[in-house]
Amino acid sequence: MTVPGPGAAWPADKHRLPALTDPAEHAAYIRARHPGADLSHTAGVVLLYQSSLAVHAARGDGTRPLERWVSADLHLTRDDVVLCSGFGRGAPAAGLILEQLIALGAPAVVTIGTAATLTGDLHPGDLVICRDAARGEGLSHHYLAPDRYVSADTHLTALLHAEAEQCAHAVHLGRTWTTDALYRESAVEVRQYAEEGVLTADMEAAGILAVARYRDIPATAGMVIADSLAHRTPRTDSHQTREGLVTLLDAAIHALARPTGADRKGVRAP
Repeated sequence: MTVPGPGAAWPADKHRLPALTDPAEHAAYIRARHPGADLSHTAGVVLLYQSSLAVHAARGDGTRPLERWVSADLHLTRDDVVLCSGFGRGAPAAGLILEQLIALGAPAVVTIGTAATLTGDLHPGDLVICRDAARGEGLSHHYLAPDRYVSADTHLTALLHAEAEQCAHAVHLGRTWTTDALYRESAVEVRQYAEEGVLTADMEAAGILAVARYRDIPATAGMVIADSLAHRTPRTDSHQTREGLVTLLDAAIHALARPTGADRKGVRAP
């Protein structure tokens, strides 16, 4: 394979190239200092981006802090779900942290945050559960073959959707468009993606789903509507959005904590 010159795109088989570094090295480094650094016994991880939600989550009944095994704040709920926050935003930051969490044994991941709607049918506080994500960011292309979308894990998505529907009146299931360039979203892109049935724009989902698929763990994503790209309205400090985030967090914890077997048989894949 020939490395492309300056300004040229990487070839389609970039994801097949072996990596020089391995997240297992990070796990070994951490375990040399913290022998108990192991997440394999947990139910999974919820990635959080809003600082106010992270503070709320850390105050949960029975929730306790963990050592700083990754470059983020970790808390363990009484349901054995790990809450991970304080690592920044965007697919590159979230993907790096997820690699480290998986290397420490994390068995599943749900990423939750705010998003902008691409349709006039959604409003602040509405919940959107991600079926698949358009790969408008760069991270996923280092992990997976070229494709327009990356899908969420079907079963975990069904669990998150079912839990959310028990707690909220406005829950939607559909596609998101993940982009790294928050301030370069264009009307042309919004129209194009909306025509493809995309409901939201976010900054992490496609990257998280790609890393999780590459590392073979289930992953899904949930968003709360905070603003609109359909009829451009800047984000405001909406209590509906704040309440939606708390609802989605509870749904994510319950989805990960649900036991396998008989209790899951009644959950249909979306």
